[in-house]
Amino acid sequence: MAEFNGIRAIVTDIEGTTSSISFVHEVLFPYAAKHMDAFIRENFSAPAVAEQLDEVARLGGVDRKSPDALIKQLLDWIAEDKKITPLKALQGMIWRAGYDEGAYKGHVYPEVAERLRHWRELGIRLFVYSSGSVAAQKQIFGFSEAGDLTPLFSGYFDTRVGGKREADSYRAIVREVSEPASSVLFLSDVPAELSAAAEAELQVCQLVRGEGIERQEAYPAVASFADLVIKPA
Repeated sequence: MAEFNGIRAIVTDIEGTTSSISFVHEVLFPYAAKHMDAFIRENFSAPAVAEQLDEVARLGGVDRKSPDALIKQLLDWIAEDKKITPLKALQGMIWRAGYDEGAYKGHVYPEVAERLRHWRELGIRLFVYSSGSVAAQKQIFGFSEAGDLTPLFSGYFDTRVGGKREADSYRAIVREVSEPASSVLFLSDVPAELSAAAEAELQVCQLVRGEGIERQEAYPAVASFADLVIKPA
């Protein structure tokens, strides 16, 4: 168990925290990789897609006019598990089609929905911060195995606010949340993310759910949201 006092807002990671790492890596990533080629070719000139392909060409140094070069760059980034904003945006577009078709539902651990609802009932605002795009975040919770959980959240943050291992990203989130940093709790399985958030003076807790995650001894840790005792301000 881990107890946190004076909490006004909770910011949670997704992968390894609310949702299984295996769902992301064994379901979502392969689905996007399988459908990337057809999706890019079919939507090459669509404004929302074209905007992201401009960034892919710029960041990857590839020919913007070549679908083959752009697709290869995107697939290489997927294979390398790169946290690159245009890749995440395009993956989110592809994943939405999978959710709409019923190819899968967003995984959440069994206790997550109940604990999120409980924290909201306590008057605590809930936010998400993930390397996946905001659209992809809304999908995993909107099409979750526990139903539509998006009404529980007050906001979403992705890499547009900054990298998850950078303290300034958490300072920016605190400004957006408009609460004292010490009243914001950040939940993640990744020690480097916890360190960055702690540097920004947030309260932090590590989720260690038995998926090969290294325990960070410097911070409190729990195996489940059910092991968190949250006392609001």
